[in-house]
Amino acid sequence: MHGMSVDYLSKVKVRLITSHGEMVLSFRPDKAPATVANFIKLCREEFYKDTRFHRVMEGFMIQGGCPNTKPGAVGIPGNGNPGYLIDAEFSDLVHERGAISMARGTAVNSAGSQFFIVHQRERATGLDGQYTVFGKLVSGEETLDRIAGVRTHPGGEASTPMQPVHLHQAIVIEP
Repeated sequence: MHGMSVDYLSKVKVRLITSHGEMVLSFRPDKAPATVANFIKLCREEFYKDTRFHRVMEGFMIQGGCPNTKPGAVGIPGNGNPGYLIDAEFSDLVHERGAISMARGTAVNSAGSQFFIVHQRERATGLDGQYTVFGKLVSGEETLDRIAGVRTHPGGEASTPMQPVHLHQAIVIEP
């Protein structure tokens, strides 16, 4: 866990500073220790600095954490990772409003840096046991709503914001 204990990680929070306001996240290292440690590590390394929420689906979720959304990046947004993948850590945590979960490709163990925050009001039961829930939103629900409500391009799953939704910084708040 990158030298961080479960007890320590359970007390750490992360403040996401976005173009639409701030959100604060807390974590469940008792359920997803490697995922939480990876997320905190990436935050400390400023991996998420100047990325964007590239996938926004009002009433479902907002997704960010792709390095291909940084200024000057050449890859397709939604296809990037930190240069490695992490294993899924499924648990009894559920995809309810405010849950933070790892995005992944079709392979179960293909998460790396991309994450999503559930926006829908009712539990997204179809995601349970398929994606790793590793924390929750503890403040900034109005920011989640503002981001989820941005206009998106039509076509496909209509999830690409028409105007960029920036994640300026992900700041680790030490216990």
